[in-house]
Amino acid sequence: MDLNKTYQEKVYAGVLGKVIGVYLGRPFEQWSHQLIMEKLGPIQYYVSKKLNKPLIVTDDDITGTFTFLRALKDYGYNYDISSEKIGQTWLNYIIEKETILWWGGVGNSTEHTAFQNLKNGISAPQSGSIETNGSLIAEQIGAQIFIDGWAMVCPGDPEKASNLAARAAKVSHDGEAVYGAQVIASIEALAFVESDIDKLINTAKGLIPNNSNIYKLINDVQDWHYKDRDWLISREKIEAKYGYDKYPGECHIVPNHALIILGLLYGDGDFQKSMMIVNTSGWDTDCNAANLGCIIGIRNGLKAFEGGQKWREPVNDIMYCPTANGGETITDAVRESYKIINIAKKLQGQNELKPKNSARYHFEMPGSVQGWLTKNKDQIKLTNVNEYSDLGERSLKIEFNNLTNKSDNEIFVSTFFPDELRELKGEAKKTFFYYNFLCCPIVYSGQVIEAFISGDPNNKVPVKLKLFVKTYGENDKLETYFSDLKVLNSNEKMKLEWKLMIKNCDPIVQIGIKIFPEDYISGKLYLDYLKIKGNPKTVFRRPDHVPIFERGKVYDISPAEMWRNSWVKATDHWENRFKQSFRITNNKKRGMIITGTSEWKDYTVSSKLNFFLADSGGIAARVQGLERYYGLELTRFKKLRLIKMLDGLKILKEVDFDFEFNKNFLFSLSVKNNIISGKVNEKFKIDYTDMSDPLDCGGIGLVVESGTLFTNEIIVN
Repeated sequence: MDLNKTYQEKVYAGVLGKVIGVYLGRPFEQWSHQLIMEKLGPIQYYVSKKLNKPLIVTDDDITGTFTFLRALKDYGYNYDISSEKIGQTWLNYIIEKETILWWGGVGNSTEHTAFQNLKNGISAPQSGSIETNGSLIAEQIGAQIFIDGWAMVCPGDPEKASNLAARAAKVSHDGEAVYGAQVIASIEALAFVESDIDKLINTAKGLIPNNSNIYKLINDVQDWHYKDRDWLISREKIEAKYGYDKYPGECHIVPNHALIILGLLYGDGDFQKSMMIVNTSGWDTDCNAANLGCIIGIRNGLKAFEGGQKWREPVNDIMYCPTANGGETITDAVRESYKIINIAKKLQGQNELKPKNSARYHFEMPGSVQGWLTKNKDQIKLTNVNEYSDLGERSLKIEFNNLTNKSDNEIFVSTFFPDELRELKGEAKKTFFYYNFLCCPIVYSGQVIEAFISGDPNNKVPVKLKLFVKTYGENDKLETYFSDLKVLNSNEKMKLEWKLMIKNCDPIVQIGIKIFPEDYISGKLYLDYLKIKGNPKTVFRRPDHVPIFERGKVYDISPAEMWRNSWVKATDHWENRFKQSFRITNNKKRGMIITGTSEWKDYTVSSKLNFFLADSGGIAARVQGLERYYGLELTRFKKLRLIKMLDGLKILKEVDFDFEFNKNFLFSLSVKNNIISGKVNEKFKIDYTDMSDPLDCGGIGLVVESGTLFTNEIIVN
């Protein structure tokens, strides 16, 4: 299939279908059909409010799907990527007991079991095999729920999608679980070019063994659909022959795969009807609705969500993907869609798409808002329109009515831990943080915000506006910083540039635009794009407003903690009770804390480090996860070394060094193009030119191996 606009919009529709399905089915996950009918009735729309749960959540279905696919980018865009390489991607992005997976215990959670195997040196596909883990563990649902991305990079090619899906699935699963994943991936790949549901299913099942249970259940559901003509009757037959009592474990592939086929057949290609059937049927509702939602999204394109219920508006494109690469946690459906599109393009030897010169927010997908919102929904309306763009085709229309200087005149997007999450309580808080929310900001002091805004020709008066950012300041209360005031005349176009200078190292949680009316004002503005440019120039340390911990002292209001939460913690200990800003400990092997984003390229990171006891430790640059970064380290064996973590430790260069514990050492690590340069105490220098699979971007980190190190500040410039 040509990777044209039709393909691109179908990818976006598939991503939306995936996340809508998760958000729709998550509140009653693993409920029986009978309980759903008793408590909720047929599921026609989001029920999260009824159950006092948030709609938009972190979820393994979302994070795993859009994280594990990064293996294709990380390993050179190769259709023949091995299960072993995909398994290495797990080790790079997953923080044990924190991110992506259900940490239900070895021998209980399939993914936890596979991860432990990988960590213990059992490479994929053995890590997920029946031989290693037994059939019960190996044939649960997880392979299927993570599979959609592998299909979306193979549009119109179900065989290629099936092969990729099998290799990805075998990291953690085997047997029937792999066949189920292959079927879903094949259907999705073919759905880019084929709408006939029978052809989709028949083609997909033809790519798996005809003596498998997945093949047999598909035949059964097809036969029942032909004979029964009532999804409720066919659902009862599924429960009787393929129910949880026949297929034990926490969440077996076979019963849930049957419900996806049920919803696909009886849904007649209609998103609303398909979602009603698959969710009302029960069991693993978020997983099943997500896979089916992706299928229908790809098949129907964006028109899948038109008519009837407003599926897209409550979701607002918002997604969260917490991993060791915390700068990718805050994301949206458009951003993740273009990652998929560009992987597909690179696989076919084509150039990547970079909408509006790689703007973070460009609104180029129809209907997209990329997480932008306003709290003043009565007076401000945000919509995507096919006009008012100099660099593309679409823009975000900001329509406002009777604003005054006393109304809430802000539109904004979250760039870090959204403020409303801190207000969650009870069941809502428990639901959201079931999968931990590790996150780094996407914008930092020293970077430049560039925005392009147009006024509407029908605006009766000029519009005064400012860009703003909000930070978590003293006691984690929001503090606002404004750019200079600008006046935008009717039909005028304006590019705004603003270099951020944030005090106290407070993390930036919002970027936005505020309108400053002198009187009642109505009109329209058009945000063409907003981009975040350059590397940061900042200092990371405990903010001045945060007191050093003192035993026995009680504070009326708790001191700020978000400055620490802006780092991903992948180490055994980093507590707030020590006088040093950063005092980290890893009991065994390597641990680290990480901040920054994948957009950082050429910069210097420096810090004065002290070691109480450790095998090695230092600073890291271009951090892309736990297994992908450069480091400058000292070792207890009196060595100074430049290292590269890339599927294991590689010593790039090493020299003798008179190292001592409990002594300060000034570290400096610079990355520029392929040149990696390190200094200690300004005079001990070491450098290396990396010509073999160089890492070209990423954040920063502190690394410690089997011990403790500390520092008060870390500087990036």
